[in-house]
Amino acid sequence: MIEYVDIEKVIEPIGKIPVIDVRSPSEYEHGHLPGAVNIPLFDDEERAMVGKLYKNSGRDAAILLGLEIVGPKMVGLVKQARRVNSKNGLFMYCWRGGMRSASMAWLFNTSGLKVTVVKGGYKAYRRFIRDGFSKQMNCWVLGGMTGSGKTEILHKMKQKGEQVLDLEKLANHKGSAFGAIGLPAQPTNEQFENDLYKEFSFFDLSSVVWIENESRSIGVNSVPEPLFKQMKDAPLVNLVMAKELRIQRLVTEYTSFNAEKLEDATFRIAKKLGGAQTKKAVEAVRNGDFYTAIDIALTYYDQTYQYGLSRRDEKLVFNIELAEDNPEKSADIILEQVVGLEQNILRNML
Repeated sequence: MIEYVDIEKVIEPIGKIPVIDVRSPSEYEHGHLPGAVNIPLFDDEERAMVGKLYKNSGRDAAILLGLEIVGPKMVGLVKQARRVNSKNGLFMYCWRGGMRSASMAWLFNTSGLKVTVVKGGYKAYRRFIRDGFSKQMNCWVLGGMTGSGKTEILHKMKQKGEQVLDLEKLANHKGSAFGAIGLPAQPTNEQFENDLYKEFSFFDLSSVVWIENESRSIGVNSVPEPLFKQMKDAPLVNLVMAKELRIQRLVTEYTSFNAEKLEDATFRIAKKLGGAQTKKAVEAVRNGDFYTAIDIALTYYDQTYQYGLSRRDEKLVFNIELAEDNPEKSADIILEQVVGLEQNILRNML
């Protein structure tokens, strides 16, 4: 008899008990449970064939074709499952917890493996995490103009025991027109949300969770609306750092990359910079004058940031001036002042 389990019981053991996704490779690539291993019952072409036959000739005909396809592959499927098996068994899911996962569960159980099917499949997981992002958390946002070192400061804060949700790391993007340079390809938005929830689920939401100030879109990925709303309404620590320090950080960070990529990124904000400034910035890149090119780009990014800052509740914006670009020291300064900032918020609420 096949054993089923609700998705809520699967979330916590992820990483401890292997999870098998039996959907086709393209379904898996589009989005899957974090850490799940793809052992597809059908490849993409086979799935299309079975689906077409089901539509045209009915369920029985589709089942017979499915059996014909899977029969020769059964030994190979079992061998794959055994390679990822654990003493605690396996979780398994398909799209809706239906025939594909039931068929594979029967096969693996028959071969001596302990398999539990996720009730409702991947669809139930997606519904579960969308609801999960609505959970109220004690969110604090770390802001500051481009080049303030926010991401590195957050990493230092995490090393000091703080809860940090690194959206840019999960999205493989730094959030600007230059944000993809030097990073791997971005995940699909669905997978971004899946990976994001995995991190989110580990937090104690009653304690402070630090998140970098981001727009809704991070490259091609989007922050789920319930989470983004909490970010917009959260207290914001605004780092104030001299432009010269920020330019120097960005010069160090970006100029090790191909100059053509920097040119392409500059052209992507050409409408914002204007023709003359774009031309000047591109010429500076070509001449190796990265300081000038970045200085010009920051004119646009600084204005954009200031506009976003002006739309926040000024009672929840706290400026912290940084005299040097020292992420370790900056993290200490921020954490030392947080208690006082929390007291200010309480006073403003009274």
